[in-house]
Amino acid sequence: MPIDPYIVLLLGTVGLAALFPAHGTGATVASGASTAAIAFLFFLYGARLSTREALDGLRHWRLHVTVLACTFLVFPALGLAARATVPVLLTQPLYQGLLFLTLVPSTIQSSIAFTSIARGNVPAAICAGSFSSLVGIVITPLLAAVLLGNSGGGFSADSLVKIVLQLLVPFLAGQLLRRWIGPFITRHKKVLGLVDRGSILLVVYTAFSEGMIQGIWHQVSPARLGALLLVEAAVLAVMLVGTWYGGRALGFGRADRIAIQFAGSKKSLAAGLPMASVLFGAHASLAVLPLMLFHQMQLMVCAVIAKRRAHDHPGIETGDADRGAGAEDAGAAGSGDGGRAGSGNGGAAGTETGDGAEGSAAHPVQGQPQNRVLR
Repeated sequence: MPIDPYIVLLLGTVGLAALFPAHGTGATVASGASTAAIAFLFFLYGARLSTREALDGLRHWRLHVTVLACTFLVFPALGLAARATVPVLLTQPLYQGLLFLTLVPSTIQSSIAFTSIARGNVPAAICAGSFSSLVGIVITPLLAAVLLGNSGGGFSADSLVKIVLQLLVPFLAGQLLRRWIGPFITRHKKVLGLVDRGSILLVVYTAFSEGMIQGIWHQVSPARLGALLLVEAAVLAVMLVGTWYGGRALGFGRADRIAIQFAGSKKSLAAGLPMASVLFGAHASLAVLPLMLFHQMQLMVCAVIAKRRAHDHPGIETGDADRGAGAEDAGAAGSGDGGRAGSGNGGAAGTETGDGAEGSAAHPVQGQPQNRVLR
């Protein structure tokens, strides 16, 4: 699978921070700008999310509870089990970053895109990812307080307040104003997609600049990075297998199991970055490194699975499956966290983005689904 160009930009931003880190007044300005950018980003998420679809999705509560359990119970349990890899495979700082990635909420857009390609329940994926992101604004800091304690830079009530003010309040403001600004956002979704991308890049630059100033990069070696990738691959494999066969054991149909697999096995780069910057402070660079690697890995692996699900769908002709695979090649594997998605009833769906790609539109039952994921 090709590497996501946005991941290349992320890595380039890390390199820029390594060569020209922000310090002094520049660091203060960069930190303030990244905070404002992330707040605006979540404002856009709220403005894009269809309230009607979110309320309709509450009727499928069993699926949403299952996804939430995978995201905030099973994932953290695997993170705790990975403690056995310290210090043979991972250093303590890398393990803390790995544990943190298991605590962040699920993605929205990549879950929608891959569910659409695989002919799954797209509205359920929209709602499951949205609910996970909202719950994660509160649950992730609380889990970090319990599992990471003071090792991550010090969790406090003030940290929770900062996260709520930076993420939840702008999101709710976007929801309240969606009636008036929704059409504008729809007309300018490509331009606003650049805002999505720029916001995440700014947060990455700020976090890794702080890491360079603190000199923490001397703690990471190529061998340790390779070991981290192996551990993350094992975690992802367990979640993909567990969500698929666990969904069958719970009595869900094929379309719902697809939504559970793709929404329950992913972690959000866009939500995790600002949370890490608040919780870890100067050590945020090492904390988000495992999340950045896992982000690319989950997109590449899930793109392959989505293509296979499309071909395996009963009653789908080969040509239709190939068109779904082509849509995935056009952008689903390279994006995952950004844009706009429409469900079968035509409502605009919220987005959770690190790379601002336009989403997918599909109906899980009626007509021929259209898998369209554009950069």
